[in-house]
Amino acid sequence: MNFTPRTEYPRPHFKRGRYQILNGEWEFAYDDAETGVARGLDAGAAAFDRKITVPFAYQTLSSGINERDFHEVLWYKREFALDEGLREGGVLLCFNAVDYQADVWVNGRYAGGHTGGYTAFELDITDLARRGEGNTLVVRATDRCDVTQPRGKQYWKPAPDRCWYHGTSGIWQSVWLEGFGSARIAGALQTADVDKNVFYTEVETRGRADALRMTVSYEGKAVKRQTVSLDGRFTKAAVELYEQDCVDEIHLWSPEAPNLYYLTYELLDGDKAVDQIETYFAFRKIHADGSGRICLNNKILYQRLVLDQGYWEDSDLTPPSAAALKEDILLAKSMGFNGARKHQKVEDPYFYYYADTLGFLVWGEMPSAYHYNMAEARGITEQYLELVKQLYNHPSVIVWAPLNESWGTRKILTDCMQRDFARSLYYATKAVDKTRLVSTNDGWENVTETDITSIHDYADRGEGFKSKYAPDGIGDLYAMQRKQIAHGERYAGQPVILTEYGGIALDADAKNGAWGYNGAAKSAQEFLDRLASLNKGVYECGFAGFCYTQLTDVKQEVNGLLDKYHKPKFDPEAIRRLNLPAGF
Repeated sequence: MNFTPRTEYPRPHFKRGRYQILNGEWEFAYDDAETGVARGLDAGAAAFDRKITVPFAYQTLSSGINERDFHEVLWYKREFALDEGLREGGVLLCFNAVDYQADVWVNGRYAGGHTGGYTAFELDITDLARRGEGNTLVVRATDRCDVTQPRGKQYWKPAPDRCWYHGTSGIWQSVWLEGFGSARIAGALQTADVDKNVFYTEVETRGRADALRMTVSYEGKAVKRQTVSLDGRFTKAAVELYEQDCVDEIHLWSPEAPNLYYLTYELLDGDKAVDQIETYFAFRKIHADGSGRICLNNKILYQRLVLDQGYWEDSDLTPPSAAALKEDILLAKSMGFNGARKHQKVEDPYFYYYADTLGFLVWGEMPSAYHYNMAEARGITEQYLELVKQLYNHPSVIVWAPLNESWGTRKILTDCMQRDFARSLYYATKAVDKTRLVSTNDGWENVTETDITSIHDYADRGEGFKSKYAPDGIGDLYAMQRKQIAHGERYAGQPVILTEYGGIALDADAKNGAWGYNGAAKSAQEFLDRLASLNKGVYECGFAGFCYTQLTDVKQEVNGLLDKYHKPKFDPEAIRRLNLPAGF
């Protein structure tokens, strides 16, 4: 059977013109005895006994292997010759995600490594890659059954259980090469100030160069060019822009009007551009106004979110295509949602790209580990900050959620050390990103240091929500038998959002171990009646928003608005009417 690899450019929000996709068929081997280096797998000389389609994990049908047994050490190998456009200048080897620990060799020489299964990395292989002949690329991926390792929804036991699923090991997002000149742009953080109409950037460069030239365009027309000298490895610049309309703020980004400014960075050595990046930014401001409301661009925002776990039937965490991500967003918007809580996953870059360009709010969430100790605290902190940096430039991302439902901090209610850990993640976020809100421990057992008080409640109906969630009772509330505010903490008037509710399955789907919450609806009409009751209760509470569980069926969880193939189970317009009820 043939399986189709991902062929589109893998990083649309930060793009070079010269690149070469390395997805497709690779050689592959398990290394259960962990003797790969001793056997010479790193040099690429020893035999690899399998084939795999990258970027799909071996546990998936799309990989061509489709085996669910645990294998903690995996080896990948592929031969490649550099495309003609990459044979001059520098070469980067780029990975969007490898779960969990990656080690990379090029032509038998160690190129580098990376720890963390959900974030991207790149390696400069300029001195390792051969220009006029073939190259051997080898990757070792190590993914332990370790509960201190940030895992998200990947279960650490052989069979899926409750709302956890099979693992996703090894390369599970795209691999590619990029070319640059004698120096390169290694990254850029972009911050647009709505109130001042100023765009700030901090650009990281490597190699010898003199200056950075920036060209800003809006609706296809260049509106600003600015050149700054380099300050060293990191260069800061501020670009002041005129508003595009003197009456209406048409240049601001929102779900209704996702206006983007396009930006070209050119790294200059004298008058010569030695590297060039195409990207974009947006003027978008999110803040809590102190009265229990959240504002977007200084106007009240009501968030109508859907929980999105980002799983596909044949490829698990790996989207089958960029188009599949776009279609999910369009379907969610057609049902009246203006955003998604991307649950326990860092998604493929095209999800954030389409959220930016189509106008779709996103909550970024750190995948959980499940046993609190120093190893977990270190892994979560380091990888969470890497996540914040990776998604920093996306205007669609408006909230960070470093912890979920006390997963990995199971004693946070009573343990001051675990509450301090949650606090540390809140302050670490604020230390590097002032442009977003933080839901510190989403769901329950909130600490004082949070910008949003979040509630998870899988009630069957919405009647009684208004009295249950009276604002003056939040501090003493037990939703789903879990205390809303952890011991020693306080509710400080933050906006309240019901960030998980619903989860209704259909009776036809809930069988053979599949499930939803509170029993399955007997028919589509019963489902709509229950959703109508829930949404009426939600709107009567005066929350700052909601997040419905969930967008799609996922494995044994069959409580999606879409089925496991991401096709609607209900009339999207019927869902839209309930998400946007008259009178609210």
